[in-house]
Amino acid sequence: SVHSAAQANAFDPNTSQIQVEHDKKRRQFVIRLNGSHDRAVLLYEYVGKKTVDLQHTEVPDAYRGRGIAKHLAKAAMDFVVEEDLKAHLTCWYIQKYVKENPQPQYFEHIYQ
Repeated sequence: SVHSAAQANAFDPNTSQIQVEHDKKRRQFVIRLNGSHDRAVLLYEYVGKKTVDLQHTEVPDAYRGRGIAKHLAKAAMDFVVEEDLKAHLTCWYIQKYVKENPQPQYFEHIYQ
């Protein structure tokens, strides 16, 4: 029925595959929520050749508290490690994420 199709579209991070897209041109990581209607984003800037500033993470109010930002933070930190960059953690959420997920490879890539 139409109703159940609509239900299936309701966003649930526990059942939905969360896919983080990296938009290198715009320097942001994006998760499309509920089709492409809503987006969670993590913004960064290059502040040097091999240095990024992880500036800001934004999740729409309706999707808060579902662990969505965690996927953005992980994608951003994995990118920093893979590209062998140094990161300034301006965004408080990423600071918190790194504290809660203290991976040695993260600390090697963070300006303390």
